[in-house]
Amino acid sequence: MLVFLTFWTLIGITVSDRLRSGILAQKSRFDWIIDTIGLLIQGFLIPAIQIVVLNRFCSYLMPQAAGCLTLNPVLAFGLSFIAVDYLYYWNHRGLHSKWLWRSHLVHHTVTQMDVLGTSRNTIWTSFVIVYVWVHGLFIYLLSDPSWYILGVSLTSALDLWRHSGLWVSERSHIYRIISLILILPQDHAWHHAAEITNCNYGANFKLWDVIHQTYYSASEFPERLGVESNLSLMRRLFLP
Repeated sequence: MLVFLTFWTLIGITVSDRLRSGILAQKSRFDWIIDTIGLLIQGFLIPAIQIVVLNRFCSYLMPQAAGCLTLNPVLAFGLSFIAVDYLYYWNHRGLHSKWLWRSHLVHHTVTQMDVLGTSRNTIWTSFVIVYVWVHGLFIYLLSDPSWYILGVSLTSALDLWRHSGLWVSERSHIYRIISLILILPQDHAWHHAAEITNCNYGANFKLWDVIHQTYYSASEFPERLGVESNLSLMRRLFLP
């Protein structure tokens, strides 16, 4: 519910703002198709796989392990929101390696930050992201996965916001608090910059980028976003 509420709130803000609604109007037909397919995959297909397919697969391999893990709610939340976030940092860096970059390139064809581009990927790239498999496993193992799922939902909501282009004013009080901790839309915009893409890999926390010296900060917005690509629609969907 949190994810859907965040998505439609960001869509509403985008459409109601003349400048941002103009950004949506500039999207090409290819962009609309691949963004819509990506959102359907990450919003519906992957949760269904985690809840149904992976659950049955785990019950087949480990029938005695269902609900065997009991964690304090704070630890369960921290497992998904912090520990898995660190795994994703390395997963994301791996997607930028010379071996996997072509599978991730489509995501970086976004030329304007907007919430609809959050899930822009090839159809199969989503399945090499750590979230799919780790979340499915822990939902199966935890006796009460509700707090773990809350962390998953908050991560997904922040991911939508991070791609929305809705910057937090540096003069606001909330900026002074969350900018020390979270990857903000302005941070992630630099990850999508045309001139540099090897920075700000983190999803929730900028701590991982700071520790591993991949954090980049600038007060201005990148001059240009996205990498150029002349791939056909079918290659963007399947074989970049």
